[in-house]
Amino acid sequence: MAGGEKRRGLSKSCALLIVIAGMERYAFKGVASNLVTYLTDVVKMSNSRAATTVNTWSGFTFMLPLFSAPFADTYWDRFFTILASSSLYFVGLLGLTFTAFAGSRSTTKTISLYFLYTSLSLVALGLGVLNPSLQAFGADQLDHDLDHDNNHEQSSENTEVKSDHKSQFFQWWYFGVCAGSLLGVAVMAYIQDTFGWVLGFAIPTGSMLLLIFLFLCGCGVYVYADPGSDPKSKPFQRILDTIKGAVTRRSKITLENNHDLNAMELELQGKPLCNCSNTEATTTTTTKSLADDESSKTGSSGLQTVKLLLRLLPIWTMLLMFAVIFQQPATFFTKQGMAMKRNIGPNFKIPPATLQSTITLSIILLMPLYDKVLIPMAKKISKNEKGITVMTRMGIGMFVSIIAIVIAALVERKRLKISKEMKNSPYTTEPLSIFWLLPQYILLGISDIFTVVGMQEFFYSEVPVRMRTMGFALYTSVFGVGSFVSAALISVIESYTKSRGGKHNWFADDMSEARLDNYYWLLALTSAISFLMYIVICKYFKSRSDDDDGDKCDETC
Repeated sequence: MAGGEKRRGLSKSCALLIVIAGMERYAFKGVASNLVTYLTDVVKMSNSRAATTVNTWSGFTFMLPLFSAPFADTYWDRFFTILASSSLYFVGLLGLTFTAFAGSRSTTKTISLYFLYTSLSLVALGLGVLNPSLQAFGADQLDHDLDHDNNHEQSSENTEVKSDHKSQFFQWWYFGVCAGSLLGVAVMAYIQDTFGWVLGFAIPTGSMLLLIFLFLCGCGVYVYADPGSDPKSKPFQRILDTIKGAVTRRSKITLENNHDLNAMELELQGKPLCNCSNTEATTTTTTKSLADDESSKTGSSGLQTVKLLLRLLPIWTMLLMFAVIFQQPATFFTKQGMAMKRNIGPNFKIPPATLQSTITLSIILLMPLYDKVLIPMAKKISKNEKGITVMTRMGIGMFVSIIAIVIAALVERKRLKISKEMKNSPYTTEPLSIFWLLPQYILLGISDIFTVVGMQEFFYSEVPVRMRTMGFALYTSVFGVGSFVSAALISVIESYTKSRGGKHNWFADDMSEARLDNYYWLLALTSAISFLMYIVICKYFKSRSDDDDGDKCDETC
């Protein structure tokens, strides 16, 4: 950089948005991590219905970015989108707090399910729009910083500084999200179990109000990108133009004689459709010469984009069972913990939902080990500059998640055995300690480091540059559809096991009669089948990074 100066640290706008992202995770985890307990203990839902409700709500929350991202990228102003969606988020949390307050004041202790579902829907809608917009807005700030650095000097040293700056931003963003999640799970679960649900929901509501205030305080430091200034910033408009071009092309492109045909043939021979060179003048000439044939170009680009997304569908499908397993900590793992010994000393009981914090804690503690030890060792062994490929990384995480659910099944079987002994004999030992659940939580944290982070990189790198917000939406949609699959699976299993008699119901409200171990074994089996199919698909999958020329063309076209 000029004068030998280097940019240090993150800009004020980036730092503020990282804090805001952490606060959003705090509010969300403060509600989502213990929601199943609220539904069973306060709303008086059955275990299966509460789990289905949480899974369905999570499904909508994770799926909404897939639908909101196109509009946020193409039509909406990101600043006002964040402001509007966070306000909607706040209203939903306020409604949820009111349901807890109304239930505590009511003589019958009943809560309006209609109002409850409406509040949860508002939270899902606000979060589904806020998340992709907030990340994109943060990327706008980062791009401005990198462009500012790039304007000073073009050199290999400057390129390295830019790379480090980008890596620093994403590492701090990930740390902010993890820190917010950890506090939301550990602190709010204790407050909800100890001081009640009114305060337990009021604090996340207050944090969202503070988030809105902090976001407005940053108006003077933000960089506001104009999505309309660059036609590539409207990728979904181009897809719409693909359909329009397919309809209108025949009527607009008519050649009246052979002279026109020969002229067009010579023009296309002299001006290629895709310029993969780095010469600016050639690019400008090509762009101008093809201005009258924009619909044809857009149609070709849109068709290629659709083909590329369909190419990712098999990998996306095989990841669904991993997402189903990841729904268990917030539902049945928590219910397991409620039926186990939770005392530490005479006066303190561990809230079962707080064990979910071990997943995030495992990620924070083990991520440096992954980056500083495992990857360098893998680089030396495999002679690969990345250490392990993204596909291998996701596969390792899927395998670890299968081990986690197998351990969960074994622990649940041991818990059931002790529970039955306690019923049959008054001289039996105490219930199984809740700390037996720690291995399955820690293993899920390890699998998160491999699979979840790998999924982000995979979908980000396998879509065209102009569609990278869709890459993020594809990643989140895995967990959205996985939540719906989990809810459907619970409904089918409950219907089947109930038809065989009440004592055979796998999700019985009496945890000594429930057979969650059978459910975990079923998840382990289906996940193992999905993992084997994933290995086969990976063998024949060709990454976009394998074709350097294709990547260059994609960057310029």
